[in-house]
Amino acid sequence: MFLHGGWLHIIGNMWTLWIFGDNIEDQMGPARYVIFYLLCGLIAGVVHCLTNADSTVPTVGASGAIAGVMGAYLFLFPTARIVVLVPIFFFPFFFEVPAFIYLGFWALSQVFSGTLALASGMQVGGVAFWAHVGGFVAGIVLQFFFVRRGPAYRPLPRDQHGVAAAWPPYRYGRQFQ
Repeated sequence: MFLHGGWLHIIGNMWTLWIFGDNIEDQMGPARYVIFYLLCGLIAGVVHCLTNADSTVPTVGASGAIAGVMGAYLFLFPTARIVVLVPIFFFPFFFEVPAFIYLGFWALSQVFSGTLALASGMQVGGVAFWAHVGGFVAGIVLQFFFVRRGPAYRPLPRDQHGVAAAWPPYRYGRQFQ
């Protein structure tokens, strides 16, 4: 979980953690979040070992644990808006999509790619697809045990009230009413 295969690998993982992780930490608190993150990573590693028992390729990276954070984000913030970059030829296009569409597509692509990797009998590019799936499912399940009930851990400052009000079904807007 703490080793990476190069600078692009660690930058990609940390960027994804930065996008999704702060909101989950706000819901759990720092101590619970660390335990949640480590458990998601361990479960992801176990799932990878079970699905690739004869693999000799080393696994590095935090993507299984980060997939757990993404799974919790899917459950806790399904309507949050995610800005997505879609390059068409040389032109970048930016779109906003709900989190459940982005994360659902990502999770299905991991299942599909993992199934193809298992069917072909070889490691595809050294990516641990089933570790991603295991971490994602672990995040969805474990968030029930780690999310604090009541208001968010970090009270929002006054300048974030408008942003917080964008998610009315969730706890954020209640503390300013």
